[in-house]
Amino acid sequence: MGQASSHAAGAEHSAAKPIGMLVAAVGVVYGDIGTSPLYTLKEVFSGGYGVPVNHDGVLGILALIFWSLIWVVTIKYMMFVLRADNQGEGGIMALTALARRAAAGHPKLRTLLVVCGLIGAALFYGDSMITPAISVLSAIEGLGLAFEGIDHWVVPLSLIVLVALFLIQSHGTARIGILFGPIMVTWFVVLGALGVYGIMQHPEVLKAMNPVWGVRFFIVHPGMGVAILGAVVLALTGAEALYADMGHFGRKPIARAWFILVLPALVLNYFGQGALLLGDPEAARNPFYLLAPSWALIPLVGLSTLATVIASQAVISGAFSLTRQAIQLGYIPRMHIQHTSSAEQGQIYIGAVNWALMVGVILLVLGFESSGALASAYGVAVTGTMLMTTVLVSAVILLLWKWPPILAVPLLIGFLLVDGLYFAANVPKIVQGGAFPVIAGIALFVLMTTWKRGKQLLVERMDEGGLPLPIFISSIAVQPPHRVQGTAVFLTARPDAVPHALLHNLLHNQVLHEQVVLLTVVYEDIPRVPASRRFEVESHGEGFFRVILHFGFVDEPDVPQALKLCHLDDLDFSPMRTTYFLSRETVIASKLEGMARWREALFAFMLKNANGNLRFFNLPLNRVIELGTQVEM
Repeated sequence: MGQASSHAAGAEHSAAKPIGMLVAAVGVVYGDIGTSPLYTLKEVFSGGYGVPVNHDGVLGILALIFWSLIWVVTIKYMMFVLRADNQGEGGIMALTALARRAAAGHPKLRTLLVVCGLIGAALFYGDSMITPAISVLSAIEGLGLAFEGIDHWVVPLSLIVLVALFLIQSHGTARIGILFGPIMVTWFVVLGALGVYGIMQHPEVLKAMNPVWGVRFFIVHPGMGVAILGAVVLALTGAEALYADMGHFGRKPIARAWFILVLPALVLNYFGQGALLLGDPEAARNPFYLLAPSWALIPLVGLSTLATVIASQAVISGAFSLTRQAIQLGYIPRMHIQHTSSAEQGQIYIGAVNWALMVGVILLVLGFESSGALASAYGVAVTGTMLMTTVLVSAVILLLWKWPPILAVPLLIGFLLVDGLYFAANVPKIVQGGAFPVIAGIALFVLMTTWKRGKQLLVERMDEGGLPLPIFISSIAVQPPHRVQGTAVFLTARPDAVPHALLHNLLHNQVLHEQVVLLTVVYEDIPRVPASRRFEVESHGEGFFRVILHFGFVDEPDVPQALKLCHLDDLDFSPMRTTYFLSRETVIASKLEGMARWREALFAFMLKNANGNLRFFNLPLNRVIELGTQVEM
């Protein structure tokens, strides 16, 4: 379910022609959902659900998969969710910002929507660990069919592939990214060809396009009907990527790739596997690989491994992009963001996220040891995020687009009902291994909400002893201190109060610069802020200026570069004349009203280890002075 996977998008922007964008979109967007045939039907028929491998059972499952692809991916995502773009950007955090804006006049609803967005984002991180683990394991497991007695090598080989993938992240993937599109196009062509090969053996499998077979399956197996959706949903993993990567490709290339190549290839392959099962029920142990002729097995394992690595890359890159959006929207502590390309702003690397994901993936592979065991953990994260997306899109459709309720409500109820059924089917999996993404999601949700609330409380505590700017400037005019040449830039969250760093500097050094700039950085609920709206400047006299810089949640907050846009005769931001003053707060948990003591202690730990403003705002190392202060919360 790759969220805004930009590392692999290095070559697509140079491909101006539609076919180039289409191939690039296939390489980045569809890696996850494209590798689902590796394990979906194997899990359905060999996962302990008790689905009979007979004519009616196979056709019933194929009908559920086919119509799930049509309803959830084709109708919900292609026709509606992809239209809910935030100035061209997609993904759960971009959608949360859009929904928050839509509910601006409804505070309680706005809070609820933000919570839904944070839950979806938290579950995505769990999915970011499960996707590489289950995808690579399922690909390597094909070796067990080609070579007898090699099963015990599946886990070590999978770990080697996965660790290598994480180790190369810091170098960027622009060079290998150009290969992603052609490899995935080849993968989907092979999927379709294998499917046609299987269908030709038993053409009656095409009857499963009739939804009656799915309905009949629910009637004949009422107890199993909803439960089996927990396995069927594996065919939909990666649906979020269709929306999340819209900012890199746009809606049209993603939609065209789906209708022209991806959907036909997936349907043909699932039906081909179903045809194989009609002729040989024993093939249920691994219908994907057993569908291929014996001579093609080894090449297919190699191609599958490449495809799963690409799918994993998309999710890892998505985690980087999601983290950057969450940082700039104020839900995650600042981390060092490394740009791996001088040409593409979206290609980033966040070391803390990379190593955390790698540890999680290694533990998952060692703990579950097979793709079948991991499948129990997979659906919870996927369906939870899909459900949260539907809730947020519903708010956008009703409050922002203002569609007539008589048309919108029945459609949205249909989306929520299907997503709710899929999520309900996965709830029992929580005790079968699915607790991992839930626990990870809860932990991340607590961290994000603690950070957001802690930052709000920190600003409030700092404001309690704050000195209003007009009073301070008046006192300066009456008793002027010694002024020194140059410009002093003080970063502050509140532009109408005197920063603590300024007061400390004046108290200890007893000087002020000729120009004093109180700088506030504001993040908007939009992806990018145009240069014409980047800054606001207001002069307060006595050499004091208030500057507000506006950034979007995918903009790079380069403060020195942004200040160059402030063309004022009274202000000189030349590097050798400008000094940046930062305040470093140390939080002490106390009995003051605010958060629970354990959350205050957690926030204090996060604040202590967060990346400072110096690197985050790209400030020059030799022109920064930090002044510390203690704050009780």
